[in-house]
Amino acid sequence: MAKKTFESALKRLEQITSELEDGEPSLDKCLKKFNEGIDLVKFCNLKLEEARQRVDLLIKQNGSLASADFHKTELEDGHQDLSD
Repeated sequence: MAKKTFESALKRLEQITSELEDGEPSLDKCLKKFNEGIDLVKFCNLKLEEARQRVDLLIKQNGSLASADFHKTELEDGHQDLSD
């Protein structure tokens, strides 16, 4: 079995979402897919948090490592905050 990646988990999550939207014939199958989706969301969130932590380490400010608020920086640059 291939190693699970963020991209493969996200693709499977999109597939599950589509299948649930199309209507599964049984409640039991829907619940199994929903539970699989929850596990995939948790995995994706973990991978995103790991990536955020690595990015934080790479951001340098005044010669020392510092973290920057992504949304604040984005808004200061004149880009729209799409999180709402």
